[in-house]
Amino acid sequence: MPSTLVFDLDGTLIHSAPDLHRALSQLHVEEKLPPLTLEQVTSMVGDGAPVLVTRAFERAGRPAGDALPRLLARFLELYETGIAELTLPFPGVPETLARLRDDGHRMAVCTNKPDIPTRAVLDALGLAPFFDVIVGGDSAPAKKPDARHLLAVLDRMAAGRDNAIMIGDGTNDLLVAEAVGIPSILVRYGYGLRRPSTTPPAAVIDNFAALPAALAQMAVSGAY
Repeated sequence: MPSTLVFDLDGTLIHSAPDLHRALSQLHVEEKLPPLTLEQVTSMVGDGAPVLVTRAFERAGRPAGDALPRLLARFLELYETGIAELTLPFPGVPETLARLRDDGHRMAVCTNKPDIPTRAVLDALGLAPFFDVIVGGDSAPAKKPDARHLLAVLDRMAAGRDNAIMIGDGTNDLLVAEAVGIPSILVRYGYGLRRPSTTPPAAVIDNFAALPAALAQMAVSGAY
C-alpha cells in the first residue's frame, strides 16, 4: 500500500557525524579549546546546529553565551565547505529509496538540520531526487519534536495523516510522530535515543534495507 514516508536525516539516511566532528574540531582549534571525540559529537546530534554548537562548547568547558551567533555562523561555514567530505549514506539507503519510489511511496525529509546544508548534502550524495519535499529545521514554524515541523512537511506534500509514517533514529522522531498522531519506525543503527516516548514505534529495524518488509508488515497488521 503506497504511503507517505517522512525521514529524519542525520543518523537515519546519512552518517554525517564525521563531518560534524570535523567542523567542530576546526572551530575548537580556532577558539583554542580542547578537541572533542567523534563519539562525543555523535551523542550531541539531533536537535539542530545551534544546540549542537551550544553542547560542544559546554562540553569543552566554555559556554557559548552571547558568542553563539558568531560561533554558529563559523561552524556552518566550516561544515558546508566540506559537507560530504566524510559523510556517506548508511548501507542500503540509495537502493532502498529507489525501491520505495518504484513501489509508489511519496517521500520527504523532516530534519532539525538547517535547510541549506540539508539540501547541499542530499545533492552531494545524490539522494535529493528521491524526495518530493525537504524541510529543514529553520524552514518550518518549529523544530521536531514540535508537531508543527512534521505538519509543515505533510502540508507541503498535500498529504493526510491516515497513511503517513515517520522514520528516524531518535527520540525527536518518535515524539513528533506521536504529537501528530501517525506511526513511527525506529532505526537502531543511528545516533540513539535521549528522552522516552509514551508511544512505542510501530516497528524497529536494524538496517535500512529492512524498511520495505517492515512497511509491508505494518500494512498487513493495519498499523497504517
